[in-house]
Amino acid sequence: MTDPASTQAATREAPRRLVPSGRAVAVSVAVAVAALVPVLVESDFWMLVLGTAGIFAIGAIGLHLLTGITGQVSLGHAAFVTIGAYTTAYLGAERGWPLLAFLAAATVFGGLVGLVVGPFALRFRGDYLVVVTLALIFVTTYVVENWESVTGGFNGISANDASTSIGPVDFAELEVFGTTFTRAEGLYYLAWLLVGLVAVIAYNLVRTKPGRAMQAIRDQEIAASVTGVSVARYKVAAFAISSAMAALAGSVQALSARFLSPNDEIGELFLSIRFVAMIVVGGIGSLGGAIVGALLIGPLPELVRELVGVLDFSVPIIDRPLVTDTQADGGIFSSSSFAQLLFGALLIVTLIRYPTGIAGAFNAARRRIAVSSRERRDGGRPDTGDGPPPG
Repeated sequence: MTDPASTQAATREAPRRLVPSGRAVAVSVAVAVAALVPVLVESDFWMLVLGTAGIFAIGAIGLHLLTGITGQVSLGHAAFVTIGAYTTAYLGAERGWPLLAFLAAATVFGGLVGLVVGPFALRFRGDYLVVVTLALIFVTTYVVENWESVTGGFNGISANDASTSIGPVDFAELEVFGTTFTRAEGLYYLAWLLVGLVAVIAYNLVRTKPGRAMQAIRDQEIAASVTGVSVARYKVAAFAISSAMAALAGSVQALSARFLSPNDEIGELFLSIRFVAMIVVGGIGSLGGAIVGALLIGPLPELVRELVGVLDFSVPIIDRPLVTDTQADGGIFSSSSFAQLLFGALLIVTLIRYPTGIAGAFNAARRRIAVSSRERRDGGRPDTGDGPPPG
């Protein structure tokens, strides 16, 4: 026999299930906007910018799991991006593997390298761990420069012939409902589809038992160990997952760049620093913050290069252009150094003004709005948290 109280409770709860949560609405709107952007913008430059942001978002989500959730700081992300990019160039362009195969191979290979390196990183923490992960970049650069049969060495390797098709869908010549998209627009869709996939994996992982164990390690490593959490296993797993996602980002970057060489920025320390800055500016520990940080910081060099024509005005007294394509053109800053200056300024301002990042500021604003709404609903009585006010 049905309990009347249970029936009444279920009846009261039913209407709530029919109304989507605010987060579901926000995600739906974001997906709809992302899908419509190429149709509305119709600019290959902005598609390149937003596609690059998507590629960075994939890697930033991986670093979010490692640093924001597990509490391990890494400056080796650029090494795994490089591994993924060269795996794509070799398997996709040189060996003719299909798109899904070399994307999966790059992801798995990056994860395996992370799995091998992870146990060594376990012996260190804090600044020492940063130095160890930093060494990965130098090792990877050495391998890229000297393993000529796979990477092309100093001459580089082309990724132009790598497949961009999944079955009948070719992202380089995408056609949907009679509308033809350019290669930049197609790769934009590919990048953001992968962002959605990686974000769903990260979102659900954090809410599982392993995800809670990673957060326990971040907050109180000794206490987590005492309660039976295998600190070593979860740290290595976080390192491997983060590395795999970075390699996946590198794989898509190879499709976008079409040619790789040791002089590219994907193997530079600055790229790793940019990844760290993305999750700091976005808000450490926030999945949405990592994506927002990638949107703000990821395509910054491309934006500055595009704006060189606006920023090349002569500076009074110094009588030199502010920004030129290269330093040899006589400018005070080259486009790349000016992008680094803006990057540093953005990072400093964010840390001073919003120490918890954009996600922290957003959550604080949302709490203030909620408190204000509750006060208005209660007739202007301040919410002191001490129970009902005296009558």
